[in-house]
Amino acid sequence: MRTDFDQELEDRLLRYTAIDSQSDEEFPSQPSTAIQLDMQRLLVEELTAIGAADVRLTDYGAVLATIPATTDAKAPVIAFLAHVDTAPQFNATGVKPRVLKSYNGGAITYPDAPGLTLTPEAFPYLATKAGHDIITASGTTLLGADDKAGVSVIMTAARHLLANPQIPHGPIRIAFTPDEEIGRGVDKRLPADLGAAFAYTFDGGEVGEIEYESFSADGATVAITGVSIHPGLAKGKLVNAVHLAAKIVQTLPQATMTPETTEGTEGFLHIVELKGTSSEAVLKLILRDFELEGLAAKGALLKQVCAAVQAGEPRAEITCEIRPQYRNMRYWLEKDMTPVDLARDACRDIGIEPVSVPIRGGTDGSRLTEMGVPCPNIFTGMQNIHGPLEWISVQDMAAAVKMALGIAERAAR
Repeated sequence: MRTDFDQELEDRLLRYTAIDSQSDEEFPSQPSTAIQLDMQRLLVEELTAIGAADVRLTDYGAVLATIPATTDAKAPVIAFLAHVDTAPQFNATGVKPRVLKSYNGGAITYPDAPGLTLTPEAFPYLATKAGHDIITASGTTLLGADDKAGVSVIMTAARHLLANPQIPHGPIRIAFTPDEEIGRGVDKRLPADLGAAFAYTFDGGEVGEIEYESFSADGATVAITGVSIHPGLAKGKLVNAVHLAAKIVQTLPQATMTPETTEGTEGFLHIVELKGTSSEAVLKLILRDFELEGLAAKGALLKQVCAAVQAGEPRAEITCEIRPQYRNMRYWLEKDMTPVDLARDACRDIGIEPVSVPIRGGTDGSRLTEMGVPCPNIFTGMQNIHGPLEWISVQDMAAAVKMALGIAERAAR
């Protein structure tokens, strides 16, 4: 069951996930949080130690490096990417990763959260991993396999290629990005700095998944300014911004068009934050759809609801700002499926039948593809991301390393 890469992957993931590197969209800096640079500086040291070339930390917070070609064949420059930040949606401070060797197939409990249980009945993919080495957190934090599993996979593949120059491959660029979880992972300078013909993010789930279709995404901010006055003198004068925010929330769809009521290729409107006072309140939402027409319709619906609530209370001021985040990578990749087909062939080479399903989310590859560098997404094995039940199989990560090596060799042919 164990592979040549298992121990290295286990060691790397335990080391990386113990480092707090959560991003935060409230801060406009690059990266949004200084703690992400703790990961990046470590990766600069490790890349240098294994012999990578051109290792540098950019002023926009990404780590770049090169694995030089080992063949004289005219091979395209390819790139492997993963992101170092962890999701802001759940506690990521004080992660205590642990390994369950040769998982027995039963329920998994957590030392720091006695009431928490991970079961194969609730998560059928876990049922297929009996005998694997499973890594989880301790119950009070997420694990951070999203996407430190991808970082571990790429670093392990890079170390192996640099240590084995007899493996034929062309130039390979490596990029570790910050702020992917808040939609700011691909700086406008990254495509030129990569210099790659095409690329792959290692940021996917189940073994065999090769994804080339993602959500198109917008973010929205609704700002509400009421009329403030002492509550003892408020009759006929006070306009409560929180009440107006509640009306917007109640008017938006709840039985449909929310994340918890949609699946497959259905899009949604998702309220991710509500904060404020009786004087001022802010709603933050994300809008998702696989087609641009559906995305535009959801934006129009949100604006209509805001306009209706504004019309009911003209003394208030309600603004709705919608900004693009990323677009479905399928719009570009379907015009030239070369990187997808190459990855599928590499997957079959290691005895795994590839599967392509639309991502109900996005990756750095979504933005990178839109900016001119075709970039499908490759599995790592990560499961139940962004929460305390997050877990990953070491052997699934090892399959992803083999994928990276296979892609490198096939690209050189």
